Amino acid sequence: MDQIDKLYNGPNTTVEVTGGSSPSSAAENSATNEVIGTGLHDIEAKKVHWYSYLATPDFWIVLALGQVLALCITATNTFSTLLVNEGTSIPAFQTIFNYVLLSLIYLTYTLYKYGPKKYGKIILKDGWKYFILSFMDVEGNYFTVLAYRYTNLLSAQLLNFWSIVCVVIVSFLFLHVRYKLAQIAGILICCGGMGILLASDHIQGINGGVGENMVKGDLFGLLGATLYGLSNVFEEWFVSKRPMYEVLSFLGLWGTIINGVQAAIFDRQSFQGANWNDAVAGYIVGYTLALCIFYSLAPFILRMGSAAFFDISLLTGNFWGTCIGITVFGYSIYFLYPIAFVLIIVGLIVYFLAGSMLGDSKKPWLGDNQENGVAGLGTAKLKALNVARRKGLAAAEGDRV
Repeated sequence: MDQIDKLYNGPNTTVEVTGGSSPSSAAENSATNEVIGTGLHDIEAKKVHWYSYLATPDFWIVLALGQVLALCITATNTFSTLLVNEGTSIPAFQTIFNYVLLSLIYLTYTLYKYGPKKYGKIILKDGWKYFILSFMDVEGNYFTVLAYRYTNLLSAQLLNFWSIVCVVIVSFLFLHVRYKLAQIAGILICCGGMGILLASDHIQGINGGVGENMVKGDLFGLLGATLYGLSNVFEEWFVSKRPMYEVLSFLGLWGTIINGVQAAIFDRQSFQGANWNDAVAGYIVGYTLALCIFYSLAPFILRMGSAAFFDISLLTGNFWGTCIGITVFGYSIYFLYPIAFVLIIVGLIVYFLAGSMLGDSKKPWLGDNQENGVAGLGTAKLKALNVARRKGLAAAEGDRV
């Protein structure tokens, strides 16, 4: 078992191998790994053509999930714009409600599953790891929003590409991810589509002009993109090893504390000068719900896909933002926007060409048989167990989240 799992002693999927097994724990683990290995082999053996994965439900689920997440981000940006239009600009304060809601949902459920004593042990043993994840998440969002205050729109969006670069480099160096040519091509095609979106904004003269302090804003944007990329990779590592509700419970817990302190320091003056009315309350509720849905669904795409696929999926956010802006803000769609959107979708499809029938769900850092991972929804390990159960090789019960 994985060292973290030993420290946590949290619930995991229990596998019973049919036909008997040795009383020895080592023998049981060996038998379990053999069953999972057989299941993984059977799934990968189904590949007949280079495009076989594109015909599976998993591909279409992960593709749709990416666009749902992009729509969630678009919704949060829309609500933030509406708040600014109402004279209320409190980026740190408005986000704290999301972390509070995550705590109410996932911390409550995790305490129910583990009990306070076991959860306390996790905090003492590995709470600092979750604190780092939450810190990178909170600060990544904060500095990205702050960048828009000082630099122009075009510069800030270009800097977001650095997040993708960070994800690829960190995944390659520390998680031993080896990208195939199709994946690299898919990422480049998606970036090309985003480039067309930015070019169309520049042609229309809606790139924001000259910022208040371009150098300061660009540095904030670079820092935000770096932290955002690191947090995505770190979260992918976490949700591949631990139940998603546990990861989200700590994101909510630490996020509330970190964001609360930050809001008290930096948003105090803005909070006092903000306009408060029914519309503002409604926008904050909408912002919170959209962001909570985003955080709740993100672990699935990180399990079924990867941090890199997650990042490039969000590149369609500008297109969805313009579509929503037609109704809300009176925007018009420039002819290059649909072309850019199609190009990004093509890049997402190319990313999975010539890949395994497991897509990116089989994580290299979990071992050949994914023995160091959790058997949760969207993981290669659970898929292999399901295959083994259908063949009568194993029976599984316990947590799958």
